[in-house]
Amino acid sequence: MTAFEDVSPVPPVADEPAMGSGHPELGGIEVQGALGSTDAPVSTLTSYRSAFPPIDDYAFLSDCETTCLIARNGSVEWMCVPRPDSPSIFGAILDRSAGHFRVGPYGQSVPAARRYLPGGLIVETTWQTETGWLIVRDALVMGPWHNTDQRSRTHKRAPSDWDAEHMLLRTIKCVSGTVELEMSCEPAFDYHRAPANWEYTGKVYEETTATCEASADGDQPTLKLTTNLRIGIEGREARARTRMTEGDNVFVALSWSDLPSPQTFEEAAEKMWRTSECWRQWITIGRFPDHPWRGYLQRSALTLKGLTYAPTGALLAASTTSLPETPGGERNWDYRYTWVRDSTFALWGLYTLGLDREANDFFAFMSDVATTANGEVNPLQVMYGIGGEKTLDESELPHLSGYDGARPVRIGNGAYDQEQHDIWGTMLDSVYLHVKSREHVPEFLWPLLKRQVEEAIANWRKPDRGIWEVRGEPQHFTSSKLMCWVALDRGAKLADIHGEKDYSDQWNEIADEIKADILENGTDSRGVLTQRYGDPSLDASLLLAPLLRFLPADDERIRATVLAIADELTEDGLVLRYRTDTTDDGLAGEEGTFTICSFWLVSALVEIGELPRAKHLCERLLGYASPLKLYAEEIDHRTGRHLGNFPQAFTHLALINAVVHVIRAEEAQASGHFQPAHSNP
Repeated sequence: MTAFEDVSPVPPVADEPAMGSGHPELGGIEVQGALGSTDAPVSTLTSYRSAFPPIDDYAFLSDCETTCLIARNGSVEWMCVPRPDSPSIFGAILDRSAGHFRVGPYGQSVPAARRYLPGGLIVETTWQTETGWLIVRDALVMGPWHNTDQRSRTHKRAPSDWDAEHMLLRTIKCVSGTVELEMSCEPAFDYHRAPANWEYTGKVYEETTATCEASADGDQPTLKLTTNLRIGIEGREARARTRMTEGDNVFVALSWSDLPSPQTFEEAAEKMWRTSECWRQWITIGRFPDHPWRGYLQRSALTLKGLTYAPTGALLAASTTSLPETPGGERNWDYRYTWVRDSTFALWGLYTLGLDREANDFFAFMSDVATTANGEVNPLQVMYGIGGEKTLDESELPHLSGYDGARPVRIGNGAYDQEQHDIWGTMLDSVYLHVKSREHVPEFLWPLLKRQVEEAIANWRKPDRGIWEVRGEPQHFTSSKLMCWVALDRGAKLADIHGEKDYSDQWNEIADEIKADILENGTDSRGVLTQRYGDPSLDASLLLAPLLRFLPADDERIRATVLAIADELTEDGLVLRYRTDTTDDGLAGEEGTFTICSFWLVSALVEIGELPRAKHLCERLLGYASPLKLYAEEIDHRTGRHLGNFPQAFTHLALINAVVHVIRAEEAQASGHFQPAHSNP
């Protein structure tokens, strides 16, 4: 089997964003109109030009140990090795001179089409030039488990059948005519703070190795470039160029480990096939409805899986740092860490589709980070490094221009030590979802779960910085109180399963006390749940109230809350987290609509019986997806541009929940029984 079975040229996709000439090497683009949107007013369809591709232009690759983003022009513009939170080796997404790795036709930046091969994270780009057709496939290689002589130094979880091979593989085939191909690889180590030094390490021109000039202690990776092209070294850049004719095959492999690189195209094709087989075997486990939206569900599931870090079981919030929430603004954060909240909500999405194996690894990760060497349980933090690191000091990189001028560029995240009282509830809700069908609480988890309930009891009356991690003064956020109620409610249910009747009775009593406090202090005169005690401001996080069963979906206060947010906390029908002019979040400027909140609204509308409105909003949101069905954190309601870090786990999990809510509600119209998306069938 070859890497190019049944690959007739793919015709251009008519509804992809228009693109023009730009940066001579990295393919800057001109975008017209609302990306992915057909609902934006004509007055908003303005043109703009930037050397940076739109955020939703990028393809996402992962081997569950490393991730990268590839622009439409064939340039890898974001990649950090050996871990997603390591310093970047290609960082052009944050500064056009911060490193890239392009493979494509010489002098051409816009392909005919691009897609993921079905069922996996392999990107296929089809190029049409004036003289021929070219197909490029890109993958972070997966193969059979390779630590057979000695144990892995990084894996803490049980080994699976498949493992990352620490290699970015690019295969190229000329399928018609002739095409002049070029390869340009210019790494910029340590976020473009240290240059690369190339040298030949093969017999002739087939292999070169890049090392970091300022890394005598070995902190920076060694990169090996292997190909059946002839590589030339031009300063900090490794280049190759050749004229391909119909039937010619080329491969380029960039690796950062001692595992062998392919030496022939046939070996490269075999690695590509094994990678596709790994992804197919994983996605086949899932349960996907026979529905036109099936492709969105599969792509979101694959994206969530790609954001897991297999050695520890952690889940990244996103693959990137400092992609702006406000164009040109300061709302730029590093999301390459595991948030307890994001990760546990993400398990909702995977459970919904029957892909629950990752939960075992994540809970083992949580046990690792919350337990000391002598077995004592520590309080949970808001977030951790994907290796379990507990200190994530935040700093800025002033030498980088930032994406499209958005500064500062930040690494690390100062929110790691914030007080956020929702984390206990999100974790306990996820654990309850995980164990209720098994009717068994793992013994190693019970002390950790008991500690989280105790933390919620001790802190629920105190102010915090809330689910959105505001950097203003702590407040009595209603959603934080609600999640403390979830902690007590789910804790009581878990205690029942574990045979701890006394704890169950005690915790149910406190859960009732928290609920009464919320209903007395966290609602306005209309019965609408508000952002914080004593203030009428709205907050999209309260859309979780019906999804978490705080009150029945037919309760008038739930209906009033959902409709108030839908009517008053939206721009052009898309949901804001909150109004920045009424919320002290410690930052200047506006932000886009939060896509996760819009998907939450879909689910909440289904819950209160507004199915036609929910379906219309869901269809519109799916229309905003990138050409590869990926989502960033936010959508600019005026232009349809994606904003924030990319791809965003939180958004994709909410998509899964919303889409399945709509599908199951439609099915329930015939059967008379509605099954919520995040509950077990």
